Amino acid sequence: MMIAGRPIGPEHPPYVVAEMSGNHNGDLCRALAIVDAVADAGAHAIKLQTYRPDTITVDCDLPAFRVGDDHELWGGQTLYRLYEGAHTPWDWHRPIFDRAAERGLTAFSSPFDPTAIDLLESLNTAAYKIASSEVVDLPLIGLAARTGRPLIVSTGMASVGEIDAAVAAARRAGCAELAVLGCTASYPAPPEHSDLRGLPLLRDLTGAVVGLSDHTPGIGAALAAVALGACLIEKHVTLSRDDGGVDSAFSLEPAELAALVTESERAWRALGTARLGPRPSEREGLRFRRSLYVVADVRAGETVTSGTAGNVRSIRPAGGLPPDQIPLVVGRRFTRDASAGTPFTWDLV
Repeated sequence: MMIAGRPIGPEHPPYVVAEMSGNHNGDLCRALAIVDAVADAGAHAIKLQTYRPDTITVDCDLPAFRVGDDHELWGGQTLYRLYEGAHTPWDWHRPIFDRAAERGLTAFSSPFDPTAIDLLESLNTAAYKIASSEVVDLPLIGLAARTGRPLIVSTGMASVGEIDAAVAAARRAGCAELAVLGCTASYPAPPEHSDLRGLPLLRDLTGAVVGLSDHTPGIGAALAAVALGACLIEKHVTLSRDDGGVDSAFSLEPAELAALVTESERAWRALGTARLGPRPSEREGLRFRRSLYVVADVRAGETVTSGTAGNVRSIRPAGGLPPDQIPLVVGRRFTRDASAGTPFTWDLV
């Protein structure tokens, strides 16, 4: 697939997306500073979430509308208050998109209802990301797909049937550029719940480019995902976890994001091809393998001896007989004079 002219797939370095989410902490200046930090870190895209509290839920205090009390980050909050504090005001989108363009970043967002798609279309968004909780909103997926823009679908909490239905809805609506992300939709996510070995299954099920939307601490899971075929990595980002914020506990700081960009490309390059045997970069090393050498000046007719005081030993570099040939040559006689440092070959005995 392509996003803003950049190819994304197994033959290309991983595409790194920095998710701002609510880490702007209600401050547009901080949001713009996050864009700058993401650009400085070398990531490829900045992603927002586009909703209003009243487009995603209603202001209701019934138990069904509250986060469970035992939630590590948001326990006891109503959905409305959580989204009220975390949302990115719609009039911030244009300055954020403009700053991203100035810094050479691609900007796009997760829409949560049709009005969000209308806003993002007016900003010429580069792509759409369907959040895990919206993977069952097939009308929303179809609406995003019908724009003709690339579509990224996150699959946290989704069953195989739900994933298949979401992909089918996108394809029916004309989606030609599709990525599907493995995801554990808990915040933060325990690394042991990542099940990264499912990424090849996800690729085979959907026929799409696969990636990882990662909510675990650090960058280890993301790098492991690259080894299992992830072509796109999404991580939440903040200026500093110490500053707090709705998602700060599982977000990367700028230096960590820069490390992810560097190390994910290094991991991708390290995959290479399915082959065994010497590599071109090992050519010099091959010269310094052990082999049999004459290690003391000898004259024709002398007997080949081994051991620490012998005249033939296994040493570096290469050039002589393989070390395992020593039992076959000990006791034979030299056919000519040879000086120390001469590779031991069959013509000497």
